[in-house]
Amino acid sequence: MKKIIAASVVLISLAVSAQADPVANKKLVLDMANMLFVQHKVDQAIDTYFAPGYVQHNPMAVNGAEAIRTLFKGFYAANPAATIVVKRSLADGDLVAIHYSMKIKPDERGFAVIDIFRVENGKIAEHWDVSQPVPEKSANNNGMF
Repeated sequence: MKKIIAASVVLISLAVSAQADPVANKKLVLDMANMLFVQHKVDQAIDTYFAPGYVQHNPMAVNGAEAIRTLFKGFYAANPAATIVVKRSLADGDLVAIHYSMKIKPDERGFAVIDIFRVENGKIAEHWDVSQPVPEKSANNNGMF
């Protein structure tokens, strides 16, 4: 009985470790960002990377992977040149943050965006974001990125 309990504890620990592997989770989120935000492969990105019950914390977006599919298909139909450039990424267990420059049109200043994703069972399960326009003038010379 002790061997069965010990084996169960080891398996559970391995499963939790795999979910909380920051390196794997960071790669998953960066691969998703490239596929969805740069390549605009909406269906493939949603099917590959998002959990069906995806939870959205942006108050302007609806929960669920299908809602994100609809949102991005419409957005890219109206804005085919939209793209991002990831400047940095951070991972802590099941949480991954990416800081990036987003431009809807190539000739605009764009936005500085930080997305935070929670990864569960190899899928993006939850999302938070903050975004601000890149201003024409800054009070310092540091830049936003």
